[in-house]
Parts: sequence; C-alpha cells; structure tokens
Amino acid sequence: MSKKKVSFGWAFKEFIWPRRGIVGLGLFLILVRSLAGLVLPYASKFLLDDIIPAKDQQALTVLLIAVVSAIILQASTSFALVRLLSVEAQHLIKILRTKVQKKLLTLPIRFFDNNKSGALVSRVMTDVEGVRNLVGTGLVQLIGGSVTSILSFIILIRMNALMTVFVLVPVVIFAFIAFKAFGYIRPIFRKRGKINAEVTGRLTETLNGIRVIKGFNAERQENEVFESGANRLFLNVKKSLTATALMTSSSTFLIGLASAGIMGIGGYFMMGGTMTTGEFLSFTLFLGFLIAPIVQMGNIGSQLTEALAGLDRTEELMNMEEEDDPEVRTEILKDIKGDIIFENVSFAYEEGKEVLHNVSFKAPRGSVIALVGSSGSGKSTIASLAASFLTPISGTVTIDGIDMSTVNLNSFRKDLGVVLQDDFLYEGTIRENILFPRPNASEEELLAAVKGAYVDEFTDRFEDGLDTLIGERGVKLSGGQRQRISIARALLANPKIIILDEATSNLDTESESFIQKSLNDLMKDRTTFVIAHRLSTIQKADQILVIEEGRIVEEGRHEELLEKKGRYYDLYTYQSRI
Repeated sequence: MSKKKVSFGWAFKEFIWPRRGIVGLGLFLILVRSLAGLVLPYASKFLLDDIIPAKDQQALTVLLIAVVSAIILQASTSFALVRLLSVEAQHLIKILRTKVQKKLLTLPIRFFDNNKSGALVSRVMTDVEGVRNLVGTGLVQLIGGSVTSILSFIILIRMNALMTVFVLVPVVIFAFIAFKAFGYIRPIFRKRGKINAEVTGRLTETLNGIRVIKGFNAERQENEVFESGANRLFLNVKKSLTATALMTSSSTFLIGLASAGIMGIGGYFMMGGTMTTGEFLSFTLFLGFLIAPIVQMGNIGSQLTEALAGLDRTEELMNMEEEDDPEVRTEILKDIKGDIIFENVSFAYEEGKEVLHNVSFKAPRGSVIALVGSSGSGKSTIASLAASFLTPISGTVTIDGIDMSTVNLNSFRKDLGVVLQDDFLYEGTIRENILFPRPNASEEELLAAVKGAYVDEFTDRFEDGLDTLIGERGVKLSGGQRQRISIARALLANPKIIILDEATSNLDTESESFIQKSLNDLMKDRTTFVIAHRLSTIQKADQILVIEEGRIVEEGRHEELLEKKGRYYDLYTYQSRI
C-alpha cells in the first residue's frame, strides 16, 4: 500500500501539479459537459408530463432549442477536452522519454552490463506511456465521472429516495469488487512490464545476432526461447483479463439486477399514481448518469493502475545513483597531462569475488602501457578503471595526482579516446561515424583523421566515398574497415589518453600494416593503454604488464621480459611458433 502512495505522490508532483492549469481547465470542461448532459433527463420529464398533455407548441420549441444547445455544448466540450488533454499527454510522454533516456546515459557501465539493451528500450518507450492516463483524459474523466455520479445521486434522492437506495446497494458492492480487483491487478501489470522488457530485449539480441543464429542453424532454438517468453507474457495478460472480466461481469449482473428492481418499484409507484411516466423516464435517464461513470471508472481505474505500474518502474530508474555524482566528483580537470597511477587497486564485479588484487603501476604522460595475459586475467578491467568506467573497491587510481573517483567525468572524458575490439558504429555514413566525437570538426580535420587511419585507402574505391551508408553496426564493411573508421574517430577526437582494446584483432595482414602506422601517430605523445593478444604489435611499448589472475606477474619492456624467460617469454615464443 505504501508503494502505491509513494508512486502516486511522485506522479502527482512530477506530472499533474506542474500542469495544474491544463488539468484544471480539463476538469472545468468535463464539469460543463456533465451539466449539459443533465438537460436531456430533465427535458424528458417536462415533455411527457407538461408539454404533450397541454399540447404547447411554443414550449416544445423552447425545449428543443434547450436540448440541441446542450448537445452542441456537450459535443464542443468533449472535442476541446480530448484535444487539450490528449495533446498535452503526448507532449508529456515525449518529455518523459527524453528525461528517462538522458537519465540512462548518466548511469554507470555496470548498470548496462547487467541489463539488456532491448529491455532498456522498453523502459524508455513503453513504461512512460501510462502517463497519458494521468494527465490525459483518464484522470480527468475519473474525477469528472465522480462529479457526475454525485450530482445524479443527489437528484435521484430528491426524486425518489427508496428507488435510489435500492440502486445504491449493488453499486457499493461493485465498487468493493473493483477496489479489490485493482489491488490484485497492479502487481500483475508491474510484472508484465518486466516480462515485456525481457522479451523485447531477447528479440533485439536475436535480430542483432542473425548471422550467428543462421550460421549455427539455431533458428529453432531462438524460436523456442521467444515462444517461451511470449507464453509468459500471455499468462500474465490472462491473469489480468480474469480480474477485468470479473469486474465487467459483476457490473453487468449487479446493474442488471438494479434495473429489474427499478422496473418493478417504478411500475408499482406508477400504478399507484405516486409517480408519473415522465418522472419514471427522467429517473431512469438520471440513473444512467449515475451508473455509467461508475462502470467507466472501472475501465479508467484499470488504465490508471497500469499507468502507475509503469511509472513505478520509471520512478525506480529515475532514482538510481548517477555515475557522475556532482556531490562526490567535485574535481574539474582543466588541462590534463596524462599521468596515471594505480596504487594497490582491487576490484570486484560481485561482492566477495575480486578480479583484481592490489595492482600497482605508473603510466607516465605520453607512455604506452601494454596489458597482456590469458583471457579473463583482468586486462580489460584495468583498462576500464583507467577509462573511469569502473571505480576500485580499494586502492586509488589517480590522474595527474588527483584521485579519479573524485574527478568530474565530463572534464576527464573530453580527453579520452577508445578503440574497442568490436567498436560500435552507428547506422549512417562513414563521415557521420568519424565525426561522432566532434560533429563540428572542419573538413580539413576530418580528412586528416581519414588519411591518418588510412580510411581513404578503401573509401576512394566507393562510389559515394565518405558518404557511403554502412548499414546497422557497419555490417556492409569488413572488420578491418570498421576498425580503421574507429581509429579515425579517435584521431579526430584528439584525446590525451587512449584505450586500445584489441585494436588490430579484426585486421588482415595488409590492413594491420596500415593500422600499425596510424596507431603510431595516434599514440604519439598520448598516454596509451593497449590490450593485445598479438604480442608482435606491442614490442615498442614503454612498459608491458603481464596480468594473470588479477595480478601483475611481470613488467618491463619487450627485450627485458624476453631475457627473463618467464610468462611473457612463454606467450611470445608460443605465438611465434603458430
């Protein structure tokens, strides 16, 4: 129960109160619409009891004008209501999606390592849509319907208290059933959002990995996984439909029962001469104005319940701790030199399972630090710590003598460049991907980066040159071509610190020779961390760190390590024989 209060309070503060003017106008419009709707029941009584028996043509004309005017007013306010609130709701969805996406990009790398990209897309695009039922017509109709029901109830009591009380009993029973049903449905809706995100995430992964799936003839396996997810979603929906069906059927039964009773009581009163035909018709129409909003409120309540379930998840995301906490990361780096020092650094992805143990070394400005070792030894973790993607659980990483955990990340990362083993390229042109870190770079700077990474070696053969479309994740290019674009991007960024993770792993011999030359330019006068399985590419490194099981077991230059005939010697001689 407390969770519901917290969520609605947050939703009210975030979405409804700042738009109290528009919501208030919506409430006024729906009140006008409700009052205009009450004209017809009153008119029917006068028509049957007064005008028709008196055969008063003039009164009939006035009555028709009043009814038509009320209908026009009702239609106009309905249009204005939907136009005003629905547009504002869609505008709010746009704003909220933007805020959630912006918040996502402030979260640490570890969050993305633990969540599927497709699931996060669902949280940005789907979870926030429920807000339209708060600011849109949903909440206003709920309040407006309540007002209409209350007004109708007062009028009905004045017309015939006995018949009204008879109707009220099944309505109260229905309200109780609806309240219980909403309490049952909300956790189901919340879980549905999670299941939907998981299924969407898996489908996104499937589509991204279609070549691997087809290459291993794994279509059947993927079909089964997706079908299992779709079935979980179906079972969840089935649960909510059961509760919704219970509300619908109970409302039909109880209201039908009340209607039958009204016919009996009304008939009795009319036969006894204590109620006119006009009064009975008017009572019946007002009864519709009492009951219809209550039934409608059942549907709207279901929508609001679903909306709050989605907003629960949105609120949870918006309250997550950001990576660049301004209260902790207060140091602003103005002119980075590039001296990086690790002092007794330990790190664990999971509590109690360290992957780095008391790692210490110095990376002076402009030096090239090569990280080698077997898979899973901790090389990428060290590089991620140097790039500020991770924070040590103990020990310190410093940049120019300042503890990295206190540094404003924007001020550091503006001088950081990364080239990853499977570097990410956007769907678009080669030009757009190279310009990614500096969209406003000049044509001369762009062409210098293109030439420095030997991208022109293959773009000159393309009909559209740098404006060639590369497809999703650069699928139309070879691995070597994609890697050269990534290096050109890093050259254009002109960073002080470079992280190269298997930068030559996807290259053929010819491409590697091109890249090795461009990497030499890229690494010049920049502090560089190189992760490489090909030891032939790091022979000129200023310092080679051999990492095994999260510890530095050897360090030195290429020749020094060969002379030691230790772990590095074993790795190098083994690769030389292959």
